[in-house]
Amino acid sequence: MTPTPPSVLKRLPGWIWPLAAGLVLLALVWLIAFEVALAGLRAEARTDARTRALSIASELSRQQTAGAVLASDPQVVAAQKAPSEAAHLALSRRLEALNDDIGASVLYVTDDQGNATSASNWDEDGSFVGSSYGYRAYVTQALTSGEGREYALGSVSHRPGLYLSRRIGSKADPLGVVVVKLEFHALEANWRASARPSYVVDATGTVTLTSDPALRFQRAPATGHWSVSTPVPRSDWALVLTLPRGPVYLRAAVAVLVVALMLAGGLLLWQGMRRRQTEAARYRDRLERAVETRTRALSQQIHEREEAEAQLAGMQAALVQANKLASLGQISAGVAHEINQPLSTIRLLAEYGQDMLPEGDVPVRENLCQIVAMSHRIETITSDLKGFARKARGEQAPVSLAEAWLASLRLAASRRASNPVEVRSDPIPADLRVMAETVRLEQVLVNLLQNAQEALAGREDGRINMRLEVSQERVRIWISDNGPGLAPQVAEAPFTPFQTTKPGGLGLGLVICQGIVRDFGGDLRPDPRPGLSGACFRLELQRWSAP
Repeated sequence: MTPTPPSVLKRLPGWIWPLAAGLVLLALVWLIAFEVALAGLRAEARTDARTRALSIASELSRQQTAGAVLASDPQVVAAQKAPSEAAHLALSRRLEALNDDIGASVLYVTDDQGNATSASNWDEDGSFVGSSYGYRAYVTQALTSGEGREYALGSVSHRPGLYLSRRIGSKADPLGVVVVKLEFHALEANWRASARPSYVVDATGTVTLTSDPALRFQRAPATGHWSVSTPVPRSDWALVLTLPRGPVYLRAAVAVLVVALMLAGGLLLWQGMRRRQTEAARYRDRLERAVETRTRALSQQIHEREEAEAQLAGMQAALVQANKLASLGQISAGVAHEINQPLSTIRLLAEYGQDMLPEGDVPVRENLCQIVAMSHRIETITSDLKGFARKARGEQAPVSLAEAWLASLRLAASRRASNPVEVRSDPIPADLRVMAETVRLEQVLVNLLQNAQEALAGREDGRINMRLEVSQERVRIWISDNGPGLAPQVAEAPFTPFQTTKPGGLGLGLVICQGIVRDFGGDLRPDPRPGLSGACFRLELQRWSAP
């Protein structure tokens, strides 16, 4: 049995009715918005069309006035009554100057047969002078009725334009015609750049001026309610402005979209109200967790700030200690300088005593020899100490690696005296040179040797090894020890300032050494070797080769 319509309606889902009502509402909104948008656009277009028509009328009036003035000008009349080559040339020059002032395309004068005798373009390749225009309507109109008008394609220039003509002389005794040609390229270009295409039709419905060149000299297209038309004052023209359809449809679509969004927003608001209670509870939970997280973060920040303040205090103390050590270095250099003079005196007296001893007094002579040797050793140590304390000049030059190594061993020998350490070294060629600065290179080597010696403090089998590798362009030196090796925090970042494991250390030695080696164009880095328990540093320098 076929169900009745009421029973069918009862079986439809409940969401069908709201959907149908919404679609009907959107359709009504579309129709209303479409009509409102079209009416508004037509009102705007009518204003724009009147403005454009008045602009054309103003230009026509100005050029017609110029033609009327020229038709009665004494020079124009005289050139037509007494034609001569000189008179026509003078008139052409005047027309050329006048054309620049009034902004026409061309000004020219014809005789009563329509032959051009003078023209503003008289000196151009496409000059109108000598051309016959008696067949043109604007010439015959002017000769018969006093003035004429024709929109046509130029027979010489082949460019479209409006020809305004004025008779010279009376109807009974015509002398010729003054013609003003107007071209509307700039006006049409402005129309093409606008959002509303425009064109002008004459009394026959033929398109003259147009933003679309394909419509020129064609019948005006039918546009219906998608265009507005207004007459051009003081002419038989009418300006037609075509309305773009896109903005109308866009405005209608925007209106529909806004209403649809409002409906959707209302639906979402209704659903949101139902979820609000649940979300409120969830929000309170999230807020409590956020407060707890933020509290932990603030506690962590406070802890980090306290650590930073402690580190800052340590760094300030380290800087104070560095200043003390710098002052101590200056004092040491001064002491070494002051020791040299009395030390030289002691050595001279000992040598003089040797010369004065009789040949048989061997024990005294041996004691004096030891005094001379010890004085010479002290002089060598103080000389190295002054050289080490002297400020580097910053100039790189070939430096003997063997001499720098021996000087560094002597400077570091005082610490090895309290804790004997064996130093093993590969032989260094006497002619091996590296690009460096003697004082600063010794500073790097002494620092590496002293670090190794301090790591071996208290060991009876302490040993320092120096291994050398020479290539064509580079010299690599490995200085290692059999001590406990680098501490983990130092091994991860050995060149971090103020990082040290020594009780009285500053943590600046390796940092300074790395900066010095980089200035030399070399490299300094830890180089742990398999099977080696202690620390190992690799020093790489540029080798100098004789030119």
